[in-house]
Amino acid sequence: MEQENSLEMLVTTAHGIARHFGRDCEVCIHDISKKDLEHTIVFILNGHVTGRSVGDGASKVVLETLEALEKGECIVDHLGYRIQTQDGRILKSSSIFLKDDSGKYRWILGINYDVTALINIDAALQSITTVEKDEKQNEGRIPHNVNDLLDNLINESVKKIGKPPALMNKEEKIKAIHFLRDAGAFLITRSGDKVSSFFGISKFTLYSYIDQSKR
Repeated sequence: MEQENSLEMLVTTAHGIARHFGRDCEVCIHDISKKDLEHTIVFILNGHVTGRSVGDGASKVVLETLEALEKGECIVDHLGYRIQTQDGRILKSSSIFLKDDSGKYRWILGINYDVTALINIDAALQSITTVEKDEKQNEGRIPHNVNDLLDNLINESVKKIGKPPALMNKEEKIKAIHFLRDAGAFLITRSGDKVSSFFGISKFTLYSYIDQSKR
């Protein structure tokens, strides 16, 4: 009677898992107490995922578990592993080993979720979102206006140097301003005022640095 209650609880759990994840999720219960490898499945939902039904035999995990039990080895749940069906579909699977009231392993709760379609979608998205690598391009941010754009470019110039303007020497400031010039920052109206103020130099010095960067 107690064993029947245990199986009933597992069946209830299986229904909850299958209902939650939908028809692409197979949930099955193996009974390994009799060590009948030809007929271990005592309950299954969404058996179309693997093409199995009640009364079918053991999987590789069941065989490995029985072998481990024979050797007296510790049983560990297998969670989130990948397997493949006979027709090539990819499953994300988990096998959870459960004991009966006597403390012996009797049940294996198997969860097999068909992720083939998701993998195909992921591959399609990768194809769309992958961009060609170009050192002159960067992810950056889309500015709301040219002032934001200038701020973004100034911040990027600081990242290029790796230190704040107060710690930059002359050569490093020239290098930062060189970057701003190549990025077109000085095409923005009154950018010279903002850049010279940011780097703590005069506008005369700024234009001198721009000339040096050209050379």
